[in-house]
Amino acid sequence: MLGDIRAYLEERGQAPLSDIARHLDVTPEVARDMLELWIRKGKVHRMAATPSCGTSCSQCDPATTEIYAWGKASPQDVFLQQKCSLS
Repeated sequence: MLGDIRAYLEERGQAPLSDIARHLDVTPEVARDMLELWIRKGKVHRMAATPSCGTSCSQCDPATTEIYAWGKASPQDVFLQQKCSLS
């Protein structure tokens, strides 16, 4: 499954946790645990959809605002530039 994550993220560039979990047919928690291995190896980095996600309204499903990308993170990658759908 780790190879599936690598191939999926290499092809897409980045994806929310919910999409990765759906692709692997596992729960978001299981997918997150597998992604942590790639993060420790420096191959994947985690981003948030916006700087305030997870700290303000708390109405979004965390699995949709937790974004993972293949490759090293750059400073501008910390947050994706998109608006919260509930704001």
